[in-house]
Amino acid sequence: MKLNILKFSHLARPRTHERAPAAVLTPEQSLRRSVLACMLWEDEFYESGATIASRLRELVPQVAPATVAALAIEARSAMKLRHVPLLLVREMARHATHRSLVSETLASVIQRADELSEFVALYWADGKQPLSGQVKKGLAAAFPRFGEYALAKYDRATVVRLRDVLFLSHAKPSDAEQAAVWKRLIDGELATPDTWEVALSASGTSGISASKETKRDTWERLLTERKLGALALLRNLRNMKDAGVSEHLVVTALAAMNAERVLPFRFLAAARHAPQLEEALEAVMFRAVSEGKRLAGHTVLMVDVSGSMIAPLSRRSEMHRVDAAYGLAILLREIAEKVSIFTFSNAAKLVPSRRGFALRDALEASQPHLGTNLGASLDAMHQEVAHYDRLIVITDEQSHDRVSAPRNRGYVINVASAKNGVGYGSWTHIDGWSESVIDYIRELERAD
Repeated sequence: MKLNILKFSHLARPRTHERAPAAVLTPEQSLRRSVLACMLWEDEFYESGATIASRLRELVPQVAPATVAALAIEARSAMKLRHVPLLLVREMARHATHRSLVSETLASVIQRADELSEFVALYWADGKQPLSGQVKKGLAAAFPRFGEYALAKYDRATVVRLRDVLFLSHAKPSDAEQAAVWKRLIDGELATPDTWEVALSASGTSGISASKETKRDTWERLLTERKLGALALLRNLRNMKDAGVSEHLVVTALAAMNAERVLPFRFLAAARHAPQLEEALEAVMFRAVSEGKRLAGHTVLMVDVSGSMIAPLSRRSEMHRVDAAYGLAILLREIAEKVSIFTFSNAAKLVPSRRGFALRDALEASQPHLGTNLGASLDAMHQEVAHYDRLIVITDEQSHDRVSAPRNRGYVINVASAKNGVGYGSWTHIDGWSESVIDYIRELERAD
């Protein structure tokens, strides 16, 4: 037996993008971390959107069909992701091992009318081809859920129209009234929906030719008539300010807004572009997070503020990945019985335990956005905090140094889709940034 040979097995261990040793993952773990924080086709700090999508395609056939189906439904229903669940179902349809679950999974993940046509466009991305029987069944099961309002709202002049999906899927109307709606869809005669998008388009506010007065009048009418949903209101605050809309009217609309399902990071993103409304935004945000059940005991929270976290969630998004982390920090600050909050980049910094936007400001100003030394930061934190009931790390996991085990319950909440990560083994690993991750922690500890 030869002994004087090089052994390369240690070189094969995966690494983070900043070169720390990463966990060796199963295909299922790899698929989850790539899916649950994924804005499909959007580039992230370390990887391109095309690279992430390619990895998803490769992983789907390596994971049990029922697991892929459940993940697609979780991504759509719990994490509120729209495009990546459609890609998962598209890839399931390619593989004989997975096809039997396509129809019921597709029917579950299509929750908005435009997703019907988006799925067909995705199916034809590599060239037009007949839809499989399972795909037709899934589309046919989903189509009748949408009434005239939804169909008219999302019947856009795209490559694949909703009437195309109707013809392709051979969906059957549930009654004569629905049959009449579908005939109007086919004939292009659906009743024009009374939505804010239609109102803006009709008044010319989406074009440069519309006067400031026209824009202001349109926005003020929409606000007065309560035609703006919560997300539409938050996303358009800057446009309203530019149009000269009455600030009193905007504040009144915010106070009346149904914020039950709006996460804190949405308010943070809105405040970036409407700082004059921070007080009103914060009041609504506190109302949105006030119903959360408490986390008993002492929680230590560590928030990644490294350079890779200061990146937009998508090309058109006003939200940064760090907003997702700050939003979760604000939520946890409200529901934790006792909390110690640190940021980390090159080092760990203890942050005053403030609330709301004041906590965001403290997190943002705590240190420069540099590297990701999670291992050294954990060691520094442990020198300051002798005991805790749980440690929660919010990060993209791309540590530069080796990461040690937590001293009690330890959770890593991963807010990116990078291939490798460090938060496994003795850590409980959670992917995504919705309130569902907090619910998961509660349920896990309740079961202990």
